[in-house]
Amino acid sequence: MQPDSSSFYEEAKKSILYVTNRPEPVMERGEGMYLWDTDGKRYLDYIGGWAVTNLGHSPEVIAQALEKQARRLVNASPGFYNDQMLKFARLLTDISCFDKVFFVNSGSEANEGAIKLARKYGSKFKSGANEVITTIGSFHGRTLAMMAATGKPAWQTLFPPRVEGFVHVPYNDVEGVRAAMGPQTCAVMLEPIQGEGGVNVADAEYISGLRKLCDDNQILLIFDEVQTGIGRTGTMFAYEQYGVEPDIMTLAKGIGGGVPLSAVLAKARLDIFDAGDQGGTYSGQPLMAAVGQAVVREIIDGGWCENARQQGEYIVQRLEEIKERFGLQRIRGRGLLLGFDLPREMGQEVVAAAREEGLLLNSPQPATIRLMPPLIVAREQVDEMIEILVKVLSRLV
Repeated sequence: MQPDSSSFYEEAKKSILYVTNRPEPVMERGEGMYLWDTDGKRYLDYIGGWAVTNLGHSPEVIAQALEKQARRLVNASPGFYNDQMLKFARLLTDISCFDKVFFVNSGSEANEGAIKLARKYGSKFKSGANEVITTIGSFHGRTLAMMAATGKPAWQTLFPPRVEGFVHVPYNDVEGVRAAMGPQTCAVMLEPIQGEGGVNVADAEYISGLRKLCDDNQILLIFDEVQTGIGRTGTMFAYEQYGVEPDIMTLAKGIGGGVPLSAVLAKARLDIFDAGDQGGTYSGQPLMAAVGQAVVREIIDGGWCENARQQGEYIVQRLEEIKERFGLQRIRGRGLLLGFDLPREMGQEVVAAAREEGLLLNSPQPATIRLMPPLIVAREQVDEMIEILVKVLSRLV
């Protein structure tokens, strides 16, 4: 007889290095919008692997891509080009404003690559400038450098000595960026929507102001679209909604639909690395590149960007209907990256109660709930989510 979730959970605590508090359910399989644990309990997933499973759980397009490519070529070493790397790079440049691509494995690595490229630019064209301005409330990853780049005050004292070269300013504040700029500034990096910071959306005037400010000072503008890219906000990339083109963009999460894959995209003029400046054992690995192509093409061909926009609007509509009843505030976001504030700091209570009812939610801030379901979500699954949420809030509020 198969052990139950509690047995798996106890085994996990013995063998898995502790890094965070995890609840007892141990997930076993997934299909579409749902996950099942080892007890067979089903969960409607509004976390989506942290905005990763854009096509839902275990989609057929990923299974087919993995099987087909695994029989052809899994790895060719980073010392060679491979056909899947080239095809995927061409696809990304065709659908974006960028000319060059570098593939890695995670959002942290992609953001590290963007910072390296910005500092290379500073060393070649700005007298060695190496400072990068980021924003308070931002999240850029968990490597030592990206923890320093991230605007979480609690992280600034972890794992000393801290990596230098990052200046944090308020979000949505062009004048704050202007005041922080100096001769050592080589780039400004931000998320078009701060996900971990609480679903904070950049104003159009802010983005256009940053573009002009960077242009006037020959400073690079970097968009961290690890969470917002690949259809999440209702367009393939969030920058498209602002009428502004960044110089560098990073992608991860949804780009692989669940497999470890990320990318740095840049304008042609920033193809400035020297041999050995950048690399990675699994950079452009053909197996992951084949999956990335399958995911992106399915999102384009399936109209899932438009579905994200439509279903996001429907979620907002349904939340507005219950807003007054439960004291919800600041319903916000774009596409399927949405958030709302609770009447008090009860985010973790709501998450735990929802999980008991078979709904997976996330609370990135004590009084905030974030919704980031797969792009394939349908109206009936929005209604199902709202029904469970109402049940939970009725009990807790």
